[in-house]
Amino acid sequence: MKEIKNISRSRAQESSAAIERLYITMRHLFNRGFYKPMGVSGDTLREALLALRPEIYGSIAEEKVELNGLLYVIERLPIGIEECRYINLTSDEGYSKSHFKPIIPPKRRRNCYRIDDEQMNVEITRGRSDIYDILTHLTFIFIESHKIKDRVLIDDEGRISRDWQKLEHAALQTKKLNQVDKEKAISHAANVLGRTFAEVLDIYDAFGTAEKPDRFLHVIYWLGKLAIEEVLDNNKRTITFSPILRERLGHHIHGEIWANNIKEVLNQNNLLDRPIHIISANMHSVMNSIFAQGVLGAKYKGKSEYQIYEDLSASGNKDLRSKVEEFALKQGMISLPDTSGTNIDVQLFDTDKIDWSKSGFPQAKLSKEKPVIIVMDYAFGEQAYETIDELLKPYKKGKNQIFLNVESVSIMGKAGILQGGKGDIMIPNAHINEGTADNYPFENELTAKMFEGNDIPVFAGPMVTVLGTSLQNKDLLKFFHESTWGAIGLEMEGAYYQKAIQSASKIRKSINPNVKVRYAYYASDNPLETGSTLASGGLGTTGVKPTYLITIKILEQIFNVK
Repeated sequence: MKEIKNISRSRAQESSAAIERLYITMRHLFNRGFYKPMGVSGDTLREALLALRPEIYGSIAEEKVELNGLLYVIERLPIGIEECRYINLTSDEGYSKSHFKPIIPPKRRRNCYRIDDEQMNVEITRGRSDIYDILTHLTFIFIESHKIKDRVLIDDEGRISRDWQKLEHAALQTKKLNQVDKEKAISHAANVLGRTFAEVLDIYDAFGTAEKPDRFLHVIYWLGKLAIEEVLDNNKRTITFSPILRERLGHHIHGEIWANNIKEVLNQNNLLDRPIHIISANMHSVMNSIFAQGVLGAKYKGKSEYQIYEDLSASGNKDLRSKVEEFALKQGMISLPDTSGTNIDVQLFDTDKIDWSKSGFPQAKLSKEKPVIIVMDYAFGEQAYETIDELLKPYKKGKNQIFLNVESVSIMGKAGILQGGKGDIMIPNAHINEGTADNYPFENELTAKMFEGNDIPVFAGPMVTVLGTSLQNKDLLKFFHESTWGAIGLEMEGAYYQKAIQSASKIRKSINPNVKVRYAYYASDNPLETGSTLASGGLGTTGVKPTYLITIKILEQIFNVK
Protein backbone atom coordinates (compact mmCIF):
# COMPACT_ATOMS: atom_id res chain seq x y z
CA MET A 1 0.00 0.00 0.00
CA LYS A 2 2.84 2.34 0.97
CA GLU A 3 4.58 1.55 -2.34
CA ILE A 4 1.40 2.48 -4.32
CA LYS A 5 1.16 5.79 -2.41
CA ASN A 6 4.84 6.54 -3.16
CA ILE A 7 4.32 5.79 -6.88
CA SER A 8 1.27 8.09 -6.90
CA ARG A 9 3.22 10.86 -5.13
CA SER A 10 6.14 10.38 -7.54
CA ARG A 11 3.85 10.77 -10.57
CA ALA A 12 2.28 13.86 -9.03
CA GLN A 13 5.77 15.32 -8.53
CA GLU A 14 6.71 14.53 -12.14
CA SER A 15 3.52 16.20 -13.33
CA SER A 16 4.16 19.24 -11.14
CA ALA A 17 7.70 19.51 -12.55
CA ALA A 18 6.33 19.21 -16.12
CA ILE A 19 3.88 22.08 -15.50
CA GLU A 20 6.70 24.20 -14.08
CA ARG A 21 8.85 23.46 -17.17
CA LEU A 22 5.97 24.44 -19.44
CA TYR A 23 5.40 27.66 -17.51
CA ILE A 24 9.11 28.67 -17.46
CA THR A 25 9.67 27.68 -21.12
CA MET A 26 6.67 29.68 -22.32
CA ARG A 27 7.94 32.77 -20.51
CA HIS A 28 11.43 32.27 -21.98
CA LEU A 29 10.08 31.87 -25.54
CA PHE A 30 7.84 34.91 -25.08
CA ASN A 31 10.82 37.03 -23.99
CA ARG A 32 12.84 35.69 -26.91
CA GLY A 33 10.12 36.80 -29.33
CA PHE A 34 9.68 33.72 -31.55
CA TYR A 35 10.14 29.97 -31.75
CA LYS A 36 9.54 26.97 -34.02
CA PRO A 37 7.18 24.55 -32.20
CA MET A 38 8.45 21.44 -33.99
CA GLY A 39 12.07 22.59 -34.05
CA VAL A 40 14.74 22.51 -31.36
CA SER A 41 13.27 25.56 -29.61
CA GLY A 42 9.96 23.77 -29.16
CA ASP A 43 11.47 20.54 -27.78
CA THR A 44 11.01 21.42 -24.10
CA LEU A 45 7.36 22.38 -24.55
CA ARG A 46 6.57 19.18 -26.45
CA GLU A 47 8.44 16.96 -24.01
CA ALA A 48 6.82 18.61 -20.99
CA LEU A 49 3.32 18.27 -22.47
CA LEU A 50 3.94 14.60 -23.35
CA ALA A 51 5.27 13.97 -19.82
CA LEU A 52 2.24 15.70 -18.30
CA ARG A 53 -0.34 13.93 -20.50
CA PRO A 54 -3.23 16.25 -19.58
CA GLU A 55 -6.62 14.52 -19.29
CA ILE A 56 -8.18 16.86 -21.84
CA TYR A 57 -5.70 15.66 -24.49
CA GLY A 58 -6.52 11.98 -23.97
CA SER A 59 -4.24 9.82 -26.13
CA ILE A 60 -1.61 12.53 -26.77
CA ALA A 61 1.20 10.12 -25.75
CA GLU A 62 -0.07 7.28 -28.00
CA GLU A 63 0.42 6.71 -31.73
CA LYS A 64 -3.26 7.23 -32.61
CA VAL A 65 -4.56 10.76 -33.11
CA GLU A 66 -6.64 12.17 -30.21
CA LEU A 67 -10.03 13.20 -31.65
CA ASN A 68 -11.97 14.61 -28.66
CA GLY A 69 -8.97 16.70 -27.59
CA LEU A 70 -8.54 17.94 -31.17
CA LEU A 71 -12.19 19.05 -31.31
CA TYR A 72 -11.87 20.84 -27.95
CA VAL A 73 -8.80 22.75 -29.18
CA ILE A 74 -10.10 23.55 -32.67
CA GLU A 75 -13.23 25.15 -31.13
CA ARG A 76 -10.95 27.50 -29.16
CA LEU A 77 -8.69 28.52 -32.04
CA PRO A 78 -9.66 30.62 -35.09
CA ILE A 79 -11.08 28.88 -38.14
CA GLY A 80 -8.30 28.46 -40.68
CA ILE A 81 -5.38 28.34 -38.22
CA GLU A 82 -4.63 24.76 -39.32
CA GLU A 83 -3.61 26.18 -42.75
CA CYS A 84 -1.20 28.77 -41.32
CA ARG A 85 2.54 28.29 -41.14
CA TYR A 86 3.06 31.57 -39.27
CA ILE A 87 1.11 32.42 -36.12
CA ASN A 88 1.71 35.89 -34.69
CA LEU A 89 0.49 36.74 -31.18
CA THR A 90 -0.14 40.49 -30.93
CA SER A 91 -1.60 43.07 -28.60
CA ASP A 92 -4.58 45.19 -29.72
CA GLU A 93 -2.61 47.00 -32.44
CA GLY A 94 -5.35 48.55 -34.56
CA TYR A 95 -6.36 45.68 -36.84
CA SER A 96 -10.02 46.44 -36.01
CA LYS A 97 -9.59 49.62 -38.12
CA SER A 98 -8.32 47.71 -41.14
CA HIS A 99 -10.02 45.75 -43.92
CA PHE A 100 -9.20 42.50 -42.08
CA LYS A 101 -12.32 40.84 -40.68
CA PRO A 102 -12.03 39.53 -37.12
CA ILE A 103 -12.30 35.75 -36.75
CA ILE A 104 -13.65 34.83 -33.30
CA PRO A 105 -13.26 31.18 -32.22
CA PRO A 106 -16.60 29.50 -31.39
CA LYS A 107 -15.69 28.88 -27.75
CA ARG A 108 -13.06 31.47 -26.80
CA ARG A 109 -13.60 35.22 -27.09
CA ARG A 110 -10.50 36.57 -28.81
CA ASN A 111 -10.09 38.55 -32.05
CA CYS A 112 -7.97 36.88 -34.72
CA TYR A 113 -7.05 38.12 -38.21
CA ARG A 114 -6.04 36.13 -41.28
CA ILE A 115 -3.29 38.30 -42.78
CA ASP A 116 -2.59 36.14 -45.83
CA ASP A 117 -2.60 32.49 -46.92
CA GLU A 118 0.17 31.61 -44.47
CA GLN A 119 -0.29 33.93 -41.46
CA MET A 120 -2.82 34.21 -38.64
CA ASN A 121 -2.63 37.03 -36.07
CA VAL A 122 -4.15 36.32 -32.65
CA GLU A 123 -4.89 39.28 -30.35
CA ILE A 124 -3.90 38.81 -26.71
CA THR A 125 -5.79 41.22 -24.46
CA ARG A 126 -6.47 38.96 -21.47
CA GLY A 127 -2.99 38.52 -20.06
CA ARG A 128 -0.55 35.66 -19.62
CA SER A 129 -3.24 32.99 -19.11
CA ASP A 130 -4.36 33.65 -22.69
CA ILE A 131 -0.82 33.04 -23.96
CA TYR A 132 -0.45 29.80 -21.94
CA ASP A 133 -3.82 28.63 -23.26
CA ILE A 134 -2.94 29.27 -26.93
CA LEU A 135 0.60 27.89 -26.77
CA THR A 136 -0.55 24.71 -25.02
CA HIS A 137 -3.28 24.15 -27.61
CA LEU A 138 -0.91 24.84 -30.51
CA THR A 139 1.72 22.47 -29.08
CA PHE A 140 -0.96 19.77 -28.87
CA ILE A 141 -2.21 20.15 -32.46
CA PHE A 142 1.36 20.23 -33.81
CA ILE A 143 2.18 16.99 -31.95
CA GLU A 144 -0.97 15.44 -33.44
CA SER A 145 -0.07 16.72 -36.92
CA HIS A 146 3.22 14.82 -36.79
CA LYS A 147 1.36 11.64 -35.84
CA ILE A 148 -0.61 12.09 -39.07
CA LYS A 149 2.65 12.65 -40.98
CA ASP A 150 4.16 9.46 -39.51
CA ARG A 151 1.24 7.39 -40.83
CA VAL A 152 1.20 9.08 -44.26
CA LEU A 153 4.85 9.04 -45.37
CA ILE A 154 5.83 5.60 -46.70
CA ASP A 155 9.56 6.37 -46.98
CA ASP A 156 12.15 9.13 -46.66
CA GLU A 157 11.84 10.00 -50.34
CA GLY A 158 8.45 11.56 -49.74
CA ARG A 159 6.19 8.86 -51.16
CA ILE A 160 2.79 9.01 -49.53
CA SER A 161 0.13 6.43 -48.82
CA ARG A 162 -2.93 5.81 -50.97
CA ASP A 163 -5.16 6.71 -48.01
CA TRP A 164 -3.60 10.18 -47.90
CA GLN A 165 -4.10 10.71 -51.64
CA LYS A 166 -7.79 9.84 -51.32
CA LEU A 167 -8.16 12.01 -48.19
CA GLU A 168 -6.51 14.94 -49.99
CA HIS A 169 -8.90 14.62 -52.93
CA ALA A 170 -11.96 14.66 -50.60
CA ALA A 171 -10.64 17.49 -48.40
CA LEU A 172 -10.06 19.82 -51.38
CA GLN A 173 -13.63 19.43 -52.69
CA THR A 174 -15.59 22.70 -52.60
CA LYS A 175 -19.02 21.07 -52.56
CA LYS A 176 -20.60 19.17 -49.67
CA LEU A 177 -19.82 15.47 -49.95
CA ASN A 178 -22.73 13.08 -50.46
CA GLN A 179 -23.09 10.20 -48.00
CA VAL A 180 -21.19 7.69 -50.16
CA ASP A 181 -18.19 9.99 -50.74
CA LYS A 182 -18.24 11.13 -47.10
CA GLU A 183 -18.06 7.54 -45.84
CA LYS A 184 -15.29 6.68 -48.31
CA ALA A 185 -13.32 9.69 -47.04
CA ILE A 186 -13.95 8.70 -43.41
CA SER A 187 -12.61 5.20 -44.16
CA HIS A 188 -9.35 6.65 -45.51
CA ALA A 189 -9.15 9.21 -42.67
CA ALA A 190 -9.59 6.44 -40.07
CA ASN A 191 -6.52 4.65 -41.45
CA VAL A 192 -4.48 7.87 -41.43
CA LEU A 193 -5.54 8.65 -37.84
CA GLY A 194 -5.15 5.16 -36.40
CA ARG A 195 -8.84 5.23 -35.40
CA THR A 196 -11.84 3.05 -36.24
CA PHE A 197 -14.41 4.05 -38.85
CA ALA A 198 -17.03 4.36 -36.06
CA GLU A 199 -14.85 6.68 -33.94
CA VAL A 200 -14.30 9.06 -36.86
CA LEU A 201 -17.96 8.91 -37.90
CA ASP A 202 -19.10 9.79 -34.35
CA ILE A 203 -17.08 13.02 -34.19
CA TYR A 204 -17.09 14.04 -37.88
CA ASP A 205 -20.14 16.36 -37.79
CA ALA A 206 -19.02 18.12 -34.59
CA PHE A 207 -16.15 19.73 -36.56
CA GLY A 208 -18.48 20.96 -39.28
CA THR A 209 -19.91 24.46 -39.76
CA ALA A 210 -22.83 25.64 -41.89
CA GLU A 211 -20.37 26.84 -44.53
CA LYS A 212 -18.00 23.85 -44.21
CA PRO A 213 -19.90 20.69 -43.21
CA ASP A 214 -16.86 18.54 -44.10
CA ARG A 215 -14.40 20.65 -42.12
CA PHE A 216 -13.08 17.58 -40.28
CA LEU A 217 -11.31 16.39 -43.45
CA HIS A 218 -10.02 19.91 -44.10
CA VAL A 219 -8.48 20.17 -40.59
CA ILE A 220 -6.84 16.73 -40.78
CA TYR A 221 -5.51 17.38 -44.29
CA TRP A 222 -3.91 20.74 -43.50
CA LEU A 223 -2.40 19.58 -40.20
CA GLY A 224 -0.84 16.61 -42.01
CA LYS A 225 0.22 18.65 -45.06
CA LEU A 226 2.17 21.24 -43.03
CA ALA A 227 3.79 18.49 -40.92
CA ILE A 228 4.91 16.66 -44.09
CA GLU A 229 6.39 19.89 -45.50
CA GLU A 230 8.24 20.50 -42.22
CA VAL A 231 10.03 17.18 -42.69
CA LEU A 232 10.52 17.05 -46.46
CA ASP A 233 11.17 20.75 -47.16
CA ASN A 234 12.39 21.85 -43.69
CA ASN A 235 9.68 24.52 -43.91
CA LYS A 236 8.89 24.79 -40.20
CA ARG A 237 5.88 26.48 -38.64
CA THR A 238 6.78 29.54 -36.56
CA ILE A 239 5.11 31.33 -33.65
CA THR A 240 6.06 34.97 -33.04
CA PHE A 241 5.19 37.51 -30.33
CA SER A 242 4.88 41.12 -31.46
CA PRO A 243 7.16 43.73 -29.82
CA ILE A 244 4.08 45.71 -28.67
CA LEU A 245 2.63 42.64 -26.94
CA ARG A 246 5.93 41.98 -25.16
CA GLU A 247 6.08 45.61 -24.06
CA ARG A 248 2.46 45.84 -22.83
CA LEU A 249 1.97 42.48 -21.12
CA GLY A 250 1.37 42.79 -17.38
CA HIS A 251 0.73 46.55 -17.43
CA HIS A 252 -3.05 46.33 -16.90
CA ILE A 253 -3.67 48.50 -19.97
CA HIS A 254 -6.98 46.88 -20.94
CA GLY A 255 -8.09 46.33 -17.33
CA GLU A 256 -7.55 50.00 -16.47
CA ILE A 257 -9.59 51.20 -19.47
CA TRP A 258 -12.33 48.66 -18.60
CA ALA A 259 -12.53 49.75 -14.94
CA ASN A 260 -12.47 53.48 -15.79
CA ASN A 261 -15.33 53.00 -18.26
CA ILE A 262 -17.46 51.47 -15.49
CA LYS A 263 -16.62 54.24 -13.01
CA GLU A 264 -17.38 56.92 -15.62
CA VAL A 265 -20.87 55.47 -16.13
CA LEU A 266 -21.41 55.24 -12.36
CA ASN A 267 -20.39 58.90 -12.08
CA GLN A 268 -22.63 60.01 -14.95
CA ASN A 269 -25.61 58.32 -13.28
CA ASN A 270 -24.79 59.66 -9.76
CA LEU A 271 -24.16 56.15 -8.45
CA LEU A 272 -20.54 56.47 -7.27
CA ASP A 273 -21.35 57.14 -3.61
CA ARG A 274 -23.90 54.32 -3.27
CA PRO A 275 -23.13 50.88 -1.70
CA ILE A 276 -21.68 48.64 -4.43
CA HIS A 277 -21.89 44.86 -4.81
CA ILE A 278 -19.69 43.27 -7.50
CA ILE A 279 -20.71 39.92 -9.00
CA SER A 280 -18.59 37.94 -11.45
CA ALA A 281 -21.07 35.78 -13.38
CA ASN A 282 -22.55 35.40 -16.85
CA MET A 283 -24.64 38.07 -18.57
CA HIS A 284 -28.02 36.46 -17.96
CA SER A 285 -28.42 34.81 -14.56
CA VAL A 286 -28.56 37.97 -12.38
CA MET A 287 -30.84 39.80 -14.83
CA ASN A 288 -33.14 36.79 -15.20
CA SER A 289 -33.21 36.04 -11.47
CA ILE A 290 -34.40 39.59 -10.71
CA PHE A 291 -36.73 40.30 -13.65
CA ALA A 292 -37.89 37.05 -15.35
CA GLN A 293 -40.71 36.43 -12.86
CA GLY A 294 -42.13 39.92 -13.43
CA VAL A 295 -42.16 39.50 -17.21
CA LEU A 296 -42.92 35.81 -17.68
CA GLY A 297 -44.16 34.59 -14.28
CA ALA A 298 -47.84 34.28 -15.26
CA LYS A 299 -46.93 32.00 -18.16
CA TYR A 300 -45.06 29.62 -15.83
CA LYS A 301 -47.59 29.28 -13.01
CA GLY A 302 -47.82 25.67 -11.85
CA LYS A 303 -44.55 24.70 -13.60
CA SER A 304 -41.34 23.65 -11.87
CA GLU A 305 -39.35 26.43 -10.19
CA TYR A 306 -36.46 26.37 -12.66
CA GLN A 307 -38.42 25.77 -15.89
CA ILE A 308 -38.47 29.49 -16.65
CA TYR A 309 -34.65 29.61 -16.48
CA GLU A 310 -34.23 26.46 -18.59
CA ASP A 311 -36.39 27.99 -21.31
CA LEU A 312 -34.48 31.28 -21.14
CA SER A 313 -31.22 29.33 -21.52
CA ALA A 314 -32.41 27.36 -24.57
CA SER A 315 -30.70 28.46 -27.79
CA GLY A 316 -33.92 28.99 -29.75
CA ASN A 317 -35.59 31.36 -27.27
CA LYS A 318 -34.06 34.70 -28.28
CA ASP A 319 -37.44 36.50 -28.17
CA LEU A 320 -38.05 35.33 -24.61
CA ARG A 321 -34.66 36.66 -23.50
CA SER A 322 -35.25 39.96 -25.31
CA LYS A 323 -38.49 40.53 -23.36
CA VAL A 324 -36.67 40.15 -20.04
CA GLU A 325 -33.82 42.41 -21.17
CA GLU A 326 -36.20 45.15 -22.38
CA PHE A 327 -38.00 45.07 -19.02
CA ALA A 328 -34.68 45.14 -17.10
CA LEU A 329 -33.47 48.20 -19.05
CA LYS A 330 -36.63 50.06 -17.96
CA GLN A 331 -36.03 49.01 -14.35
CA GLY A 332 -32.57 50.46 -13.75
CA MET A 333 -30.28 48.08 -15.65
CA ILE A 334 -27.49 49.68 -17.71
CA SER A 335 -25.76 47.47 -20.27
CA LEU A 336 -22.05 48.11 -20.97
CA PRO A 337 -20.77 45.96 -23.86
CA ASP A 338 -16.96 45.85 -23.69
CA THR A 339 -14.94 48.31 -25.75
CA SER A 340 -11.66 48.00 -23.81
CA GLY A 341 -10.34 44.74 -25.27
CA THR A 342 -10.86 42.70 -22.10
CA ASN A 343 -13.85 40.93 -23.68
CA ILE A 344 -15.67 41.34 -20.36
CA ASP A 345 -19.15 42.82 -20.76
CA VAL A 346 -20.79 44.52 -17.76
CA GLN A 347 -24.29 45.21 -16.45
CA LEU A 348 -25.12 47.81 -13.78
CA PHE A 349 -28.30 47.49 -11.70
CA ASP A 350 -29.63 50.54 -9.85
CA THR A 351 -31.84 48.84 -7.23
CA ASP A 352 -33.58 52.16 -6.48
CA LYS A 353 -35.39 51.84 -9.82
CA ILE A 354 -36.59 48.25 -9.39
CA ASP A 355 -40.30 47.61 -8.77
CA TRP A 356 -39.82 44.81 -6.25
CA SER A 357 -43.45 43.67 -6.50
CA LYS A 358 -42.71 42.71 -10.13
CA SER A 359 -39.38 41.03 -9.35
CA GLY A 360 -38.16 37.64 -8.22
CA PHE A 361 -37.47 39.14 -4.76
CA PRO A 362 -40.70 40.76 -3.52
CA GLN A 363 -39.43 40.40 0.08
CA ALA A 364 -36.28 42.46 -0.55
CA LYS A 365 -35.32 44.65 2.42
CA LEU A 366 -32.90 47.36 1.35
CA SER A 367 -31.34 50.10 3.44
CA LYS A 368 -32.07 53.79 2.84
CA GLU A 369 -29.05 53.95 0.53
CA LYS A 370 -30.09 51.64 -2.27
CA PRO A 371 -27.18 49.51 -3.53
CA VAL A 372 -25.79 49.26 -7.04
CA ILE A 373 -24.88 45.85 -8.45
CA ILE A 374 -22.02 45.55 -10.94
CA VAL A 375 -22.19 42.26 -12.86
CA MET A 376 -19.07 41.44 -14.85
CA ASP A 377 -18.74 38.58 -17.32
CA TYR A 378 -16.17 35.87 -16.60
CA ALA A 379 -12.50 36.87 -16.56
CA PHE A 380 -9.87 34.47 -17.91
CA GLY A 381 -7.15 33.25 -15.54
CA GLU A 382 -4.74 35.99 -14.43
CA GLN A 383 -7.04 38.55 -16.05
CA ALA A 384 -9.20 38.25 -12.90
CA TYR A 385 -6.48 40.03 -10.92
CA GLU A 386 -6.02 42.77 -13.52
CA THR A 387 -9.73 43.62 -13.74
CA ILE A 388 -10.73 43.46 -10.06
CA ASP A 389 -7.50 45.19 -8.98
CA GLU A 390 -8.30 48.13 -11.28
CA LEU A 391 -12.02 48.18 -10.42
CA LEU A 392 -11.35 48.44 -6.67
CA LYS A 393 -9.04 51.46 -7.08
CA PRO A 394 -10.48 54.94 -6.29
CA TYR A 395 -12.08 56.93 -9.12
CA LYS A 396 -10.04 59.99 -10.08
CA LYS A 397 -12.27 63.05 -10.55
CA GLY A 398 -10.07 66.03 -11.34
CA LYS A 399 -7.60 66.31 -8.45
CA ASN A 400 -9.87 64.33 -6.13
CA GLN A 401 -10.07 60.61 -5.47
CA ILE A 402 -13.45 59.02 -4.79
CA PHE A 403 -13.25 55.71 -2.93
CA LEU A 404 -15.88 53.16 -3.91
CA ASN A 405 -18.17 51.88 -1.15
CA VAL A 406 -17.75 48.21 -2.08
CA GLU A 407 -19.73 46.06 0.36
CA SER A 408 -19.26 42.66 -1.27
CA VAL A 409 -17.58 40.77 -4.10
CA SER A 410 -19.27 37.56 -5.27
CA ILE A 411 -17.84 35.01 -7.70
CA MET A 412 -20.16 32.52 -9.39
CA GLY A 413 -18.42 30.28 -11.87
CA LYS A 414 -17.96 26.82 -13.29
CA ALA A 415 -15.07 24.61 -12.28
CA GLY A 416 -13.71 21.08 -12.39
CA ILE A 417 -14.73 18.89 -9.47
CA LEU A 418 -12.56 16.22 -7.83
CA GLN A 419 -15.40 14.36 -6.09
CA GLY A 420 -18.92 14.13 -7.43
CA GLY A 421 -19.99 14.89 -10.98
CA LYS A 422 -21.18 17.45 -13.51
CA GLY A 423 -23.69 19.97 -12.13
CA ASP A 424 -22.68 19.53 -8.47
CA ILE A 425 -21.90 22.62 -6.37
CA MET A 426 -18.59 23.55 -4.70
CA ILE A 427 -18.23 26.08 -1.87
CA PRO A 428 -14.55 26.94 -1.28
CA ASN A 429 -12.98 28.22 1.94
CA ALA A 430 -9.54 28.82 0.39
CA HIS A 431 -7.83 29.01 -3.00
CA ILE A 432 -4.47 27.29 -3.50
CA ASN A 433 -2.46 28.77 -6.37
CA GLU A 434 -0.91 25.86 -8.27
CA GLY A 435 2.82 26.11 -8.94
CA THR A 436 3.42 28.81 -6.29
CA ALA A 437 3.53 29.03 -2.50
CA ASP A 438 0.48 31.35 -2.56
CA ASN A 439 -2.72 30.32 -0.84
CA TYR A 440 -5.69 32.46 0.08
CA PRO A 441 -7.97 31.38 2.95
CA PHE A 442 -11.11 33.52 3.42
CA GLU A 443 -14.43 33.61 5.20
CA ASN A 444 -17.05 32.70 2.62
CA GLU A 445 -20.49 34.25 3.20
CA LEU A 446 -21.94 31.25 1.37
CA THR A 447 -21.99 27.88 3.14
CA ALA A 448 -22.74 24.34 1.99
CA LYS A 449 -25.72 24.22 4.37
CA MET A 450 -27.47 27.00 2.40
CA PHE A 451 -27.65 24.73 -0.66
CA GLU A 452 -28.91 21.57 1.04
CA GLY A 453 -32.33 20.17 0.14
CA ASN A 454 -32.12 21.07 -3.57
CA ASP A 455 -31.27 17.59 -4.93
CA ILE A 456 -27.80 18.82 -5.92
CA PRO A 457 -24.76 17.41 -4.08
CA VAL A 458 -22.72 20.16 -2.38
CA PHE A 459 -19.02 19.97 -1.43
CA ALA A 460 -17.04 22.38 0.74
CA GLY A 461 -13.27 22.82 1.12
CA PRO A 462 -10.18 24.32 -0.57
CA MET A 463 -9.97 24.69 -4.35
CA VAL A 464 -6.92 24.78 -6.62
CA THR A 465 -6.41 27.69 -9.02
CA VAL A 466 -4.65 26.10 -12.00
CA LEU A 467 -2.56 27.70 -14.77
CA GLY A 468 -4.92 26.38 -17.43
CA THR A 469 -7.69 23.82 -17.94
CA SER A 470 -5.58 22.29 -20.70
CA LEU A 471 -2.92 21.34 -18.12
CA GLN A 472 -5.22 19.19 -15.94
CA ASN A 473 -3.32 16.08 -14.93
CA LYS A 474 -4.96 13.17 -13.10
CA ASP A 475 -1.98 12.31 -10.86
CA LEU A 476 -1.44 15.88 -9.69
CA LEU A 477 -5.14 16.52 -9.10
CA LYS A 478 -5.44 13.23 -7.21
CA PHE A 479 -2.61 14.41 -4.95
CA PHE A 480 -4.36 17.72 -4.24
CA HIS A 481 -7.59 15.85 -3.50
CA GLU A 482 -6.31 12.90 -1.44
CA SER A 483 -3.45 14.58 0.46
CA THR A 484 -3.88 16.91 3.43
CA TRP A 485 -4.74 19.71 0.99
CA GLY A 486 -8.17 18.07 0.65
CA ALA A 487 -9.01 20.05 -2.50
CA ILE A 488 -12.58 19.62 -3.77
CA GLY A 489 -12.11 21.17 -7.22
CA LEU A 490 -10.10 23.33 -9.59
CA GLU A 491 -10.66 26.54 -11.52
CA MET A 492 -8.57 29.31 -13.08
CA GLU A 493 -9.43 32.63 -11.40
CA GLY A 494 -10.19 32.27 -7.68
CA ALA A 495 -6.71 32.99 -6.27
CA TYR A 496 -6.36 36.03 -8.56
CA TYR A 497 -9.72 37.48 -7.47
CA GLN A 498 -8.87 36.97 -3.80
CA LYS A 499 -5.36 38.39 -4.22
CA ALA A 500 -6.87 41.61 -5.65
CA ILE A 501 -9.58 41.81 -2.96
CA GLN A 502 -7.11 41.26 -0.09
CA SER A 503 -4.67 43.76 -1.59
CA ALA A 504 -7.38 46.46 -1.91
CA SER A 505 -9.02 45.84 1.47
CA LYS A 506 -6.08 44.94 3.75
CA ILE A 507 -3.05 46.71 2.23
CA ARG A 508 -4.09 49.62 0.01
CA LYS A 509 -7.19 50.38 2.15
CA SER A 510 -9.05 51.50 -0.98
CA ILE A 511 -12.17 49.57 0.01
CA ASN A 512 -13.84 48.44 3.25
CA PRO A 513 -11.40 46.15 5.14
CA ASN A 514 -14.40 43.99 6.12
CA VAL A 515 -15.68 43.56 2.57
CA LYS A 516 -17.79 40.40 2.27
CA VAL A 517 -16.78 37.72 -0.22
CA ARG A 518 -18.86 34.94 -1.72
CA TYR A 519 -17.52 32.12 -3.87
CA ALA A 520 -19.54 29.26 -5.35
CA TYR A 521 -18.93 27.07 -8.38
CA TYR A 522 -20.87 24.42 -10.25
CA ALA A 523 -19.05 21.48 -11.79
CA SER A 524 -18.52 21.54 -15.55
CA ASP A 525 -16.35 18.41 -15.55
CA ASN A 526 -14.54 15.84 -13.42
CA PRO A 527 -10.98 15.42 -14.75
CA LEU A 528 -10.44 12.37 -12.49
CA GLU A 529 -13.24 10.49 -14.25
CA THR A 530 -12.67 9.06 -17.72
CA GLY A 531 -15.31 10.44 -20.09
CA SER A 532 -16.12 13.41 -17.84
CA THR A 533 -13.35 15.82 -18.84
CA LEU A 534 -14.03 19.15 -20.57
CA ALA A 535 -13.35 17.46 -23.91
CA SER A 536 -16.40 15.22 -23.37
CA GLY A 537 -18.79 18.10 -24.12
CA GLY A 538 -20.85 20.76 -22.38
CA LEU A 539 -23.34 20.57 -19.54
CA GLY A 540 -26.51 21.33 -21.50
CA THR A 541 -29.49 21.98 -19.23
CA THR A 542 -27.68 20.26 -16.31
CA GLY A 543 -25.93 23.56 -15.55
CA VAL A 544 -29.10 25.67 -15.40
CA LYS A 545 -30.32 24.75 -11.91
CA PRO A 546 -26.94 25.13 -10.11
CA THR A 547 -26.25 28.40 -11.98
CA TYR A 548 -29.51 29.97 -10.85
CA LEU A 549 -29.46 28.41 -7.40
CA ILE A 550 -26.06 30.02 -6.72
CA THR A 551 -27.13 33.35 -8.28
CA ILE A 552 -30.32 33.49 -6.20
CA LYS A 553 -28.44 32.71 -2.95
CA ILE A 554 -26.01 35.57 -3.69
CA LEU A 555 -28.85 37.99 -4.44
CA GLU A 556 -30.82 36.92 -1.35
CA GLN A 557 -27.89 38.01 0.81
CA ILE A 558 -27.50 41.33 -1.04
CA PHE A 559 -31.28 41.98 -0.81
CA ASN A 560 -31.50 40.74 2.83
CA VAL A 561 -34.05 38.06 2.01
CA LYS A 562 -34.13 35.31 4.65
